[in-house]
Amino acid sequence: MLALPRLGGVLPPAAAAAAAASLGLRARLSCGRVAMAKSKFEYVRGFEDEATCLPNCWVVVRLDGRGFHRFAEQHGFKKPNDDRALNLMNKSAQTVMQELEDIVIAYGQSDEYSFVFKKKSNWFKRRASKFMTHVVSQFASSYVFYWKDYFKDQPLLYPPGFDGRVVLYPSDQNLKDYLSWRQADCHINNLYNTVFWTLVQRGGLTPVQAQKRLQGTVASDKNEILFSQFSINYNNESLLYRKGTVLLWQKVNQAIKKKIKIPEETEEKEVEVTRPRTTVVALHCDIIGDQFWDQYPEILADDS
Repeated sequence: MLALPRLGGVLPPAAAAAAAASLGLRARLSCGRVAMAKSKFEYVRGFEDEATCLPNCWVVVRLDGRGFHRFAEQHGFKKPNDDRALNLMNKSAQTVMQELEDIVIAYGQSDEYSFVFKKKSNWFKRRASKFMTHVVSQFASSYVFYWKDYFKDQPLLYPPGFDGRVVLYPSDQNLKDYLSWRQADCHINNLYNTVFWTLVQRGGLTPVQAQKRLQGTVASDKNEILFSQFSINYNNESLLYRKGTVLLWQKVNQAIKKKIKIPEETEEKEVEVTRPRTTVVALHCDIIGDQFWDQYPEILADDS
């Protein structure tokens, strides 16, 4: 039996056992955490996939909107481009980068975004599932959270869905070619959509007629249709639409207000001071040529 000197008595056997168990639990808790219970069912952990990304490779997580054609129609997205939707995608991607600082650059267009993790990142021991699930879940929750900031008069009718994939690129050139591929895709799709919706909205064609009109055309043909029929120079369209969005880390000077005490004055005075701060900035520029990479060599630096 367990004696309790402070109470001045002796507990019955059953109560003593319970007290001893409680004391043991408190002891384990005091060490930081309770040891996980062992059971005959624990063998199922062996089925878990612990696949890791190869070392010294760029880890790219690309996510895409799932069923976004229907989602865009249900929520009244403007055609061919909706600034609200694109800026919401960019805001969600910025939130991902701020939460996961091992991301060195991200590129987005339409309903997709690609996030590039450092070559030397050892985040979650480079487990592929962690890369993908953290990026997609953070992006999706941010998209819902910030929806009202961009679609003020349009309620969110149902939760959007995003899927993701993890791809490894062993060389810097592979990574540059991947990002160039995505920006080329942005240009091809946006040029087509611009002509298509111009034919529908201003040319009076039905969607089926516009599709047939563009069948077999190349980029020069589409540019000619825009210019000759609608006086639209495609090169004057917004860079946000034509080039997509690049997110990267930059040092910027941030102005903040600070209260200081001035000698011989009784009250503090509020002044504006400038301090350097590293933050995520959005660019709408060409990333296919060498100029971008020459301007931002730190992206591909080994110690980035």
